[in-house]
Amino acid sequence: MTTTVDSLEEMQTLGRSLGARLTRGDILLLNGTLGAGKTSFVQGIGEALGINGITSPTFVISRTHPGTIPLIHVDAYRLVGEPWALFDDLDLESQMSDSITVIEWGDGFVERLADEFLEIQLGFGEGENQRTLTAVPHGSRWQGFLL
Repeated sequence: MTTTVDSLEEMQTLGRSLGARLTRGDILLLNGTLGAGKTSFVQGIGEALGINGITSPTFVISRTHPGTIPLIHVDAYRLVGEPWALFDDLDLESQMSDSITVIEWGDGFVERLADEFLEIQLGFGEGENQRTLTAVPHGSRWQGFLL
């Protein structure tokens, strides 16, 4: 199912709604081109967890934010085409069961961590600020899940 938002503020609102329904151990994969709103969406998730000040971890690759549930925010953009060892060095497995993990640009990486995750494909809509989000469930936890 595809959802459409008309502004980055609505993107954050949708992220807050999703964040309020996430539980420890949940993994999200965010796919979308540059500027599609991935980080704005994660900011909304963070707000639901009592976390402010989320920025893209493009250059640090991974950042853990303390909140009511810790949020691990990974941007694997700079790892695309690199050896798996660089991703494995993040040691996400040691924190994931007690956190919510969101991986941007994580195709091929998230599957190394879990069989169950929610993939959200973000794209541009028809209007200048319009974005589309399509939820793709992987595993029983996410079957029937709506944004």
